[in-house]
Amino acid sequence: MKLEAGDVAQIKMKMDELTIARETKQPLEYPSCGSVFKRPPGMFAGKLIQDSGLQGTRIGGAEVSKKHAGFIVNVNRATATDYMSLVDYVKKAVKEKFDVELETEVITIGEDVEPAND
Repeated sequence: MKLEAGDVAQIKMKMDELTIARETKQPLEYPSCGSVFKRPPGMFAGKLIQDSGLQGTRIGGAEVSKKHAGFIVNVNRATATDYMSLVDYVKKAVKEKFDVELETEVITIGEDVEPAND
């Protein structure tokens, strides 16, 4: 990592600006695993999800964020199965509507979890 010297007040101001931008655009009021999907070439995953009408879609306690569609948030004690089922649902819906295959950015570790077949 290479750092450069800078004015402390300007650095603090820039940090504050970035914090405000993140707080207004990301659903920090709920637990989440961050941005769920990779950006498809030339597109934004969140925009594709939003344009598919999926914001607010919920499986169990997991919900596609109403604030930023690229996030899946835990609104009510979501389980890993809830998350995986919602990820699968979002991927299928975006594929159907836009013929774009979303790839997950998050990495699943631990036990193999299969999406529920609801």
